Amino acid sequence: MDVLFIIYFLLLGLIIGSFFNVVGLRVPKKQMFDQSRSICQYCKNKLAWYDLVPVLSYTYLKGKCRNCKTKISPLYPIVEAATGFLYAYSFIRFGFSTELIVALLFSSLLVIITVTDLNYMLISNNILLFFLPLLIIGRIISPLEPWWNPIAGGLTGFLLTMIIILVSRGGMGGGDMKLFGVIGIVLGLPGVLLAFFLSTLYGSIISGGLLLFKKIDRKKPVPFGPYIVLGALTTYFFGSSIIEWYLQLF
Repeated sequence: MDVLFIIYFLLLGLIIGSFFNVVGLRVPKKQMFDQSRSICQYCKNKLAWYDLVPVLSYTYLKGKCRNCKTKISPLYPIVEAATGFLYAYSFIRFGFSTELIVALLFSSLLVIITVTDLNYMLISNNILLFFLPLLIIGRIISPLEPWWNPIAGGLTGFLLTMIIILVSRGGMGGGDMKLFGVIGIVLGLPGVLLAFFLSTLYGSIISGGLLLFKKIDRKKPVPFGPYIVLGALTTYFFGSSIIEWYLQLF
């Protein structure tokens, strides 16, 4: 029976992940409901339902528009697959519990943030404000211990990033600061500190590799949001084990 539920959450994530692509692309441009049908961003041709099957349509069309043959960004199927995986793993990890609600909401927020930051180098206030009250409610029905942990985590995430912005004079953005505030509410105080450390670690390693292989230009800014997302997800699902392992070293 659990296998059926895992498949269900996987498929649910694939479908919703397709919607998250739309949200991440349209909300920052305030175009969410400007058009009822999905269109090719290049030839403006309306897409049929069989062009929108998560992952499968992209694979069948070999990553190109059926009409104009323009290459489609691989970000679309990656986001769909990632959302499917996160939803399925959330169920595997938490089952039917109140924490599953938090996991699905948190994963959804971070997936959308990845889309917006990669496309526009922007972490949308509207998206953060939509998920903030939902995650606060989630932490009320699935609380951390002690009770003040989410409050301390949120304040620490926000203030720590603000200090870095002031000291570095723009090394990070205001969106990163607000995102870390929301992340702190979900992860609590130890968690947000670990997420911050892992984000910078991921950023250093991945950006260094991309620079080494000349995939990015040293003079061009790089969105930090995806690294924050990786750090936050790693901490959310594996943070307790990482902290326990670290403490055993001493």
